[in-house]
Amino acid sequence: MSATDLAPLAIDDELAAAARAARVLATTSTGRKHEALEAIAVAIETGADRILPANELDLANGRENGLSAGLQDRLRLDPTRLAGLAAAVREIIALPDPVGVVVRGSTLPNGLQLSQVRVPFGVVGAIYEARPNVTIDIASLALKSSNAVVLRGGRAAQGTNAVLVELLQGALTSVGLPAEAVQTVDRFGREGGTMLMHAVGRVDVLIPRGSADLIDSVVRESKVPVIETGAGVVHLFLDESADETTSIDIAVNSKVQRPSVCNALETLLVDARAAARLLPPVVAALRERGVTIKGDDRARAIVAGLPPATDEDYATEHMSLDMSVAVVDDLDGALEHIRRFSTKHTESIVTNDYARAERFLAEVDSAVVMVNASTRFTDGGEFGFGAEVGISTQKLHARGPMGLQELTSTKWLVRGAGQVRG
Repeated sequence: MSATDLAPLAIDDELAAAARAARVLATTSTGRKHEALEAIAVAIETGADRILPANELDLANGRENGLSAGLQDRLRLDPTRLAGLAAAVREIIALPDPVGVVVRGSTLPNGLQLSQVRVPFGVVGAIYEARPNVTIDIASLALKSSNAVVLRGGRAAQGTNAVLVELLQGALTSVGLPAEAVQTVDRFGREGGTMLMHAVGRVDVLIPRGSADLIDSVVRESKVPVIETGAGVVHLFLDESADETTSIDIAVNSKVQRPSVCNALETLLVDARAAARLLPPVVAALRERGVTIKGDDRARAIVAGLPPATDEDYATEHMSLDMSVAVVDDLDGALEHIRRFSTKHTESIVTNDYARAERFLAEVDSAVVMVNASTRFTDGGEFGFGAEVGISTQKLHARGPMGLQELTSTKWLVRGAGQVRG
């Protein structure tokens, strides 16, 4: 029997082991989970001499294979980012354990006691690309929420992820928990991802995180229920009442602070009544920081040298220092543009008008809608979740940054004293 023929059998064994580990985690105390998470944080801190060389090799291979600058930035780990990962794990320790929390309850007239409680999914699958930080984030959140996790981290980060998974498994066994609670199918390549998508009854939920193409592929091909973490075509609207300083600060931070991530700004919309006042200084500030900007005809009439923007530009998540601008008639025009091109991730408005702010919050149908704030705040860590599994852009069952609670389902507990239904 060939290695290719053996791969499905090996993956089946790993999924069975993950299911057994999930059963152990379901009854593991919060204290023991915290011990494991602290061991993970320490492993990240003390394992830098193994993690960083593996990551540098992945980066070198990525450069050789034409990996985009945005994906290289996502792939890159350094001492600062490792310290941030360890800190995020410790933030998860400080959060309440969602497992067993009573959502609601009541006592029926016949004396039956009902309670709806949070429970783990069981086995969570994750498919992602060039994001080794996701390996730590998802594994840590899964552990705290008593889920086992099976990872497919992609070829670009395969060396880094192999080291990280080994460290994670070592941390688990050091406190008496099963190493199989964190597994990877990376060594099986694409077939590993396909098997994960087809593992009905063995994987309870699948979470893709990455490019629009990756997410669309998983949504189309998966037979396992999928929580879709969508691409970020993110908008910022400068209302007629917006002031120049706030507009510049928010636009620059939203785009430049880290352009390769899903909450970075892609399209700037400006009210026509303020465009002559706001657009030139905002564009100038962005250009000073290396941003390449395209615009519609109205924007190009105000700011010289803007290349024309197409519908394709407005629909693109660049993950780079590229973006588009458009001048719209008013708030209604901004809302229409957002409805047409948004991926329902994050949208923000800069305004000093309370009524328009409230209309924007109420009428924009995205996972996160903001007033007078940088879109870069759409993040599990910034929201106080410690880390995130991703930003869900669908409506069931989770939406927005996904933390511990979003990795649980519920079940009903019914306690009786011999009641029968008449």
